[in-house]
Amino acid sequence: MVFFLLLPLIGPNNLLTILDGGFVGLAYICNMQVDIKLISHLAHLSRLNVAPEKMDKLVSDMQDLVLFVEQLNELDTSGTEPLMHMGDAVNVLRTDEIEGSIPRSEALKNAPSTDDIFFKVPKVINKQ
Repeated sequence: MVFFLLLPLIGPNNLLTILDGGFVGLAYICNMQVDIKLISHLAHLSRLNVAPEKMDKLVSDMQDLVLFVEQLNELDTSGTEPLMHMGDAVNVLRTDEIEGSIPRSEALKNAPSTDDIFFKVPKVINKQ
């Protein structure tokens, strides 16, 4: 006998999950009703001003998005590894190598003005 437990968890991965005790349960259920009240609440939380004449179009668009997500939830993704990146490249940067630096005299050689220890630059901060 298989028991289906309705768990309103937010879980983007598999729909069916083996729970403690060996029961099969649903990890994510989306029965969202998109209406003007919900859109007004979301607009308030987002601090958006939605014109009343555009509210019906926004409700329709949001309903289409929810239907699309429900269609995606119906897909069987078992055996599919989740993507972390779109490409196969792991790290295309060079490896860090510890190297010595140039001597002070070499660094100061091309400077327009030095005191043989530091670079000399024009004063840019005036203390008052």
